[in-house]
Amino acid sequence: WRDKVIVERVWRSVKYESVYLKAYDSVSAARADIADYFDWYNTARPHSSLDRIMPEQAYLHLLPKLAKAA
Repeated sequence: WRDKVIVERVWRSVKYESVYLKAYDSVSAARADIADYFDWYNTARPHSSLDRIMPEQAYLHLLPKLAKAA
């Protein structure tokens, strides 16, 4: 159930911060906009659960530790 909570939270953010604010002309326009949103979400949007850093930064910060553990 924990996995589902995380996914549901991400899609809630997508809907309320992007999708519901726009009227798309086509499915391809919606897909492109959602792809842009996910890029922004991962690279430019600070996350409170990550001490206000971006997910990409958190992931890249963990790579050296993961390499040493392997």
